[in-house]
Amino acid sequence: MDVIYNHQGRLADDRGLWQQYAPIIRHEALRLQVRLPASVELEDLIQAGMIGLLAAIDSFDAAQGASFTTYARSRIRWGMLDELRERDWVPRSVRRNAREIAAAIQRLEQRLGANTSEQQIADELGVSLTAYQTMLHETNCSQLFSLDELMAQEAQGTGPALPADAGQDPFQLLMAGGLRKQVKDEIGRLPEREQLLLNLYYHQELNLKEIGEVLGVGESRVSQLHSLAIKRLRARLQGST
Repeated sequence: MDVIYNHQGRLADDRGLWQQYAPIIRHEALRLQVRLPASVELEDLIQAGMIGLLAAIDSFDAAQGASFTTYARSRIRWGMLDELRERDWVPRSVRRNAREIAAAIQRLEQRLGANTSEQQIADELGVSLTAYQTMLHETNCSQLFSLDELMAQEAQGTGPALPADAGQDPFQLLMAGGLRKQVKDEIGRLPEREQLLLNLYYHQELNLKEIGEVLGVGESRVSQLHSLAIKRLRARLQGST
């Protein structure tokens, strides 16, 4: 996409940019909606994304070095995540289960010093493997357990500390700080299948069905593995602070 700048390096054609980037908003909203309850309307996500795009148009400065496409996409995602957090629609039981799984992973890895199996995690929680996998699926589908939300949490100060600069986009804060390298390093320590899943989902942008075809498993299993990978990352990042 072509972006025109004025002599100060700012975006010069807001209307043209709106027409060009509106499809990205819909794409991001659809990609997010598949992991959310039916009560979350697509149009609400799109509206939140529009607000994010407007914020990007207003605040983007080419002198900072990042491309507008990268900057706008992050602001669009941030707007949608912010809308979801304000709603606080996630059941308390799901939040509690998510915290308990992450804490169990952290305890096990501190004791064992290695990636833990799902059976070990289930045993640590005192539940059956089937019950544990159900918990994983519920937290992945009903709560935003994604790298995007992890980034949002870091920007809010609820995770490992980031450089303090309220004038920057939260995703840019993550990329500017040491946390980016830390996340990358921790991803490299995940089991190979979980590394592949994250790569397919976040970098190649495949959906759960497509990832399942690559891994040879069903969509539900992909959802469980995604949730597990993100909980491993959260447990390790929280344990390092």
